[in-house]
Amino acid sequence: MKILFLGPDNDPQKEIILYLDKQGYEVFMQEGKLDSLAVMQEQYYFLISFGYRHIIKNDILKYFNNRAINLHISYLPWNRGSDPILWSVLENTPKGVTIHQIDEGLDTGNILCQKEVIFDENDTLKSLYKKLNVEIVELFKVNWANIRSKNLIAKKQDGIGSYHKSSDKINFLHLLKHGWETSINGLIGKAKNV
Repeated sequence: MKILFLGPDNDPQKEIILYLDKQGYEVFMQEGKLDSLAVMQEQYYFLISFGYRHIIKNDILKYFNNRAINLHISYLPWNRGSDPILWSVLENTPKGVTIHQIDEGLDTGNILCQKEVIFDENDTLKSLYKKLNVEIVELFKVNWANIRSKNLIAKKQDGIGSYHKSSDKINFLHLLKHGWETSINGLIGKAKNV
């Protein structure tokens, strides 16, 4: 089975690709924008997105026909879009990881599996990022066989949730006294006070 893997060449993405390679899948990684015709000509069977920074065109999603998933380091429907960890802290919303089907919206597809993660008050934004990446990789490994064979019941995202663009964090950057090494302890719920 040929799998198109979309995302950066970073450690958590590499771990998933290595896992799929060991399972005998042909995995092709791409970080840049997709060409619809090239994707269809390659006859990929499955698409996995993890940290991919581009919108996937609707014709590509139709081609994959519910065989396109995204690994998102938030507890959807909370913190769709950019900087989910920062917003989960600033807005004190549920924290966790989610694997969902990709649809035309941004992180709005049906949920296949998710896990809530408890943060430690000694965590920093950077340590949370690492913690959630470990959790999403593990969630993927545990559920991949059922995702691939469509044995999981996809459920619609409940509730309003939240969505943020990358530019939304501009008004809060002054709170990050130590950049991504800033402790979450002094950031929890700060977005409600601005």
